[in-house]
Amino acid sequence: MAYSPNADLKIVFGAMTFGKPGQPLARHLIDLPGLLTDGHLGTLGARVHSTDDAGQMLDIFQDHGHREIDTARLNAPVIYSHRPEDVRRGLINSLRALDTDKFDLFYLHGPDRKTPFEDTLREVNALYEEVLFNRFGVSNYMSWEVAQMCEICAKHGWIKPSVYQGIYSALQRSIEPELIPCLRYYGISLYAFQPLAGGFLTGRYHRNQTEFESGSRFDPKGVQGSLRHARYWNDAYFDALDRIRSAAEKHGLSVGEVAMRWLKHHSQLAAALGDSIIIGASSASHLTQNLKDLECGPLAEDVVTAVEEAWLCVKGVAPKYWH
Repeated sequence: MAYSPNADLKIVFGAMTFGKPGQPLARHLIDLPGLLTDGHLGTLGARVHSTDDAGQMLDIFQDHGHREIDTARLNAPVIYSHRPEDVRRGLINSLRALDTDKFDLFYLHGPDRKTPFEDTLREVNALYEEVLFNRFGVSNYMSWEVAQMCEICAKHGWIKPSVYQGIYSALQRSIEPELIPCLRYYGISLYAFQPLAGGFLTGRYHRNQTEFESGSRFDPKGVQGSLRHARYWNDAYFDALDRIRSAAEKHGLSVGEVAMRWLKHHSQLAAALGDSIIIGASSASHLTQNLKDLECGPLAEDVVTAVEEAWLCVKGVAPKYWH
């Protein structure tokens, strides 16, 4: 097996799809060092409703040597602004919901461009000084906004973002030209989410498919499904998928395995800089397969070339990385 500097790249479990209908995420499922997004712990969009199933998945995750969980929620029913009072309320409510007094990593998970960054960051720093979290992260911001936030924090001596959670996969590399250089300049680690492009890179979907399981990842009648359709369901993306599938089959690999191994070993992620991959799953079997794929080494050169060619197919229509 070829040497890879990312052999020890950290893997984070994304618990976004956990939750019983009508109830917040159960506290006993978050015994591992957790992360939290600024926001309410809603359950809309949850796909793992049984605490037994959730517990089994976390056991599998630990059995593979991983311990970090992201407890961000999907389609939270309460929207918080980034006004100081809302930032505080969101964090305090989340601490109570998870029955804990401190988080490892606290995110501003999306921009509020109606509130001055300075006002928001002042309150984030106050919460940090109250020892309510260890690290501060941001997600879905443009690169220049990240730079501006870092400069504001440096000016005032406030805690600055040390993690950026960004969408990154073999077929979504919009962060590479500007955002990644920005993160490197300011010493911010990249936590890559949607390594399988929202499920598109599982290889389970086909160009002429018209019927979808209700509530599934690409169900166009659902909120998340309609968003994924807008991002990926076009000829350019299916042309790219065909290129990857053809190369994968020559080596007896699945499209999903190629996607996972490319992100870990051939992307711009760097274990030495604290980067991580966030993975999720709707079943124990899916999680097990994803973890096994991530334990494999670098891909053959012709497969990497096929992935590069696939990216060129979609580069001009790839969705933006920011909200």
